[in-house]
Amino acid sequence: MFYLVCFDISDDPTRARVVKVLKGHGYRVQKSVFECPDLTEKRFLKLKDRLEGLVDMTTDSIRFYRQCRGCLKDFEFTGIGTPPELDRYAIF
Repeated sequence: MFYLVCFDISDDPTRARVVKVLKGHGYRVQKSVFECPDLTEKRFLKLKDRLEGLVDMTTDSIRFYRQCRGCLKDFEFTGIGTPPELDRYAIF
């Protein structure tokens, strides 16, 4: 499944740890936004659990948006960047 992961983390060291974890699961498309194209449900739950263990639940926020192939096909953007890689999209 394809996930869009967005975060707002106030502490620099915590943010760096979250980025490091996310780089192992996807690619950065904006400073606080990652696209994770190849996550099974099991891998997603492990990632979510790991990220939740890093952040302060009273000040930080992480959002996970599950995207289907149809949604990705209709993706739009303005400015620099590239669209999500549909060829890397996997169905599990």
